[in-house]
Amino acid sequence: MKPRKPEPSVQTSFEEAGVDAPAVPPSAANVKRRKLSLDDYVNGVRACDRAVLGRAITLVESNARQDQELAQQMLIALLPFTGNSHRVGITGVPGVGKSTFIEALGTNLTTAGRRVAVLAVDPTSGVTGGSILGDKTRMTKLSRDPNAFVRPSPASGSLGGVARKTRETMLVCEAAGFDVVLVETVGVGQSETTVAEMVDFFLVLMLANAGDELQGIKRGIMELADMIAINKAEAENAVSTRHAKREYMAALRLMRGAHPAWKPPVLAVSGLHNQGLDLLWDKIAEHREIFDKNGVLSSRRREQMRRWMWRMVDDRLLRAVRTHPAVAAQSAQLEAAVLEGKLTATLGAEAILKAFEKD
Repeated sequence: MKPRKPEPSVQTSFEEAGVDAPAVPPSAANVKRRKLSLDDYVNGVRACDRAVLGRAITLVESNARQDQELAQQMLIALLPFTGNSHRVGITGVPGVGKSTFIEALGTNLTTAGRRVAVLAVDPTSGVTGGSILGDKTRMTKLSRDPNAFVRPSPASGSLGGVARKTRETMLVCEAAGFDVVLVETVGVGQSETTVAEMVDFFLVLMLANAGDELQGIKRGIMELADMIAINKAEAENAVSTRHAKREYMAALRLMRGAHPAWKPPVLAVSGLHNQGLDLLWDKIAEHREIFDKNGVLSSRRREQMRRWMWRMVDDRLLRAVRTHPAVAAQSAQLEAAVLEGKLTATLGAEAILKAFEKD
């Protein structure tokens, strides 16, 4: 009896097909059998070859030094073809229906002739090291759309990982010709700030009947919002939606906006029934037009690039300190001393830095 050949894993298939392709196209078979050169990556991305596009993003996401060097060469070659998309960050409180909303919005945009990339920033488990890559299954219609590209990306447990991988993936998608890039956040913690600093427009989805336990999350992200959209505003929620709209509009009047040229609107929408999404996109386009005319868009993007550079310095320095042999040799002892109250945290930090600086 002949041994059966092992079946390719679903993860491998997704990775090689750029995640959003249900099957590997025959034309890409030869490409996958060999190592791609810099020209292969650049030309494949520019041609929006989905097999090459998926491999290019995998290259960007890799932490291997050799891959990172090639990825940076690729990005430099692609930079002249980037910057032409609408970069929209989307966040929301738990249960707000981000995936349903994004699928409806994305489908509307592709129907109107736009090409849409969805980058879903997923949390990496601190226990198992696995990542929740469920957006592919939640956005089934958009995933099959030939003018859309859905790419879940593990955050690797650090905001630095979110920043580098998502920013650089966004550039790759722009170079491939996608003129709308939607970046979905996990909806909790500091990741909203990270994503808000890499997009042109930051959309916050809210619920009409959210409880008081969510007020802390609301306050922090509302200050970043360029628009608030109350999702699930179906007919049965009409009264609570009107009440919530008045509440959010009043709250925004007490907050300082991100820029005096734009007053964040509050809209009622339904991703499930595709209601209010055309008006929502018109507002995003209006924001783009205003900020493009007054030069704010270009200056904001330049400032984002400057901050990105220093964030990467911070991230790499921290990684270098943590992985330094002299630091690793002392870290357990220093941590124990701090935990037992024998050493202050400040002195512990100084000891770690001295160990790092010696080399």
